Amino acid sequence: MSRAFVFPGQGSQAVGMGKELADAFPVARAVFQEVDEALSQNLSQLMFDGPESELTLTANAQPALMAVSLAVTRVLESEGGFALTDKCDLVAGHSLGEYSALAAAGTFGIADAARLLKTRGQAMQAAVPVGIGAMAALLGLSFDETVAVAEAAAQGDVCAAANDNADGQVVVSGHKAAVERAMELAKEKGAKRAILLPVSAPFHCSLMQPAADAMAVALSQVTMRNPNKPLVANVTAQKVADAEEIRDLLIQQVCGTVRWRESVLYMKTQGVTDLVEIGAGKVLSGMVRRIDKDMTGSAINGPADIEAFLAAL
Repeated sequence: MSRAFVFPGQGSQAVGMGKELADAFPVARAVFQEVDEALSQNLSQLMFDGPESELTLTANAQPALMAVSLAVTRVLESEGGFALTDKCDLVAGHSLGEYSALAAAGTFGIADAARLLKTRGQAMQAAVPVGIGAMAALLGLSFDETVAVAEAAAQGDVCAAANDNADGQVVVSGHKAAVERAMELAKEKGAKRAILLPVSAPFHCSLMQPAADAMAVALSQVTMRNPNKPLVANVTAQKVADAEEIRDLLIQQVCGTVRWRESVLYMKTQGVTDLVEIGAGKVLSGMVRRIDKDMTGSAINGPADIEAFLAAL
């Protein structure tokens, strides 16, 4: 069996995440402490106790999700006596999850990843005033059909396919009026549902250019090493193992489409049969069989999952 480790993106956060790990494993507590110190913020308390309204703020959710993913990673490594990348062929992450994947693969340290994601969250939030942008999930249309709907709905505004998550599950992003037009058009084209998402900004479209510029500056100031295993990048749905190329792709990713469905299918062409999601929630592992029925997905969130995974190796 060939395995890829994948790392979740925004939307997987929940109050209480990481607490079981912190209670059970000193190495997990050390990760949370490192993130708290890097950000000069008691982020771990916010993760464990809430309030949810604060945890879901983009600037908090992004480093928090990375922290849980890296806590799981470090526990797996310490309990299993191996480097995580020894047990996989590829790594990948959904949007902010790319930073988690790269930290797990040794491209940069946890503290740098936390600071980068704090900056990324703040810059994405600041790029577009609240109420100007929106995102919506269009269910039941293909990616190409969604791209056509977005183009027709734009009418001089920005409207783009932001996340190609799975067959029939594509998210559009842009100006609020254009996204609302896309929702109506999608229904006319046969979409099963069109759902406005509870997000604070229109991610992964050209309105995020100020955030991409901010990340270009932030990433230029961080030392990056080649990952121990190749990353399947969101914007290309291809593997990459060169740190400088990855730096450029992380900048492009802010405005670019998250090509998750294509990334999973690409991993299959590379021999991957099993996707293991590392961190909070089960969003990515839950989508695997919708993308390809021959592939399996599982999630490692807490101590029981870690024990089961290690026992099955």
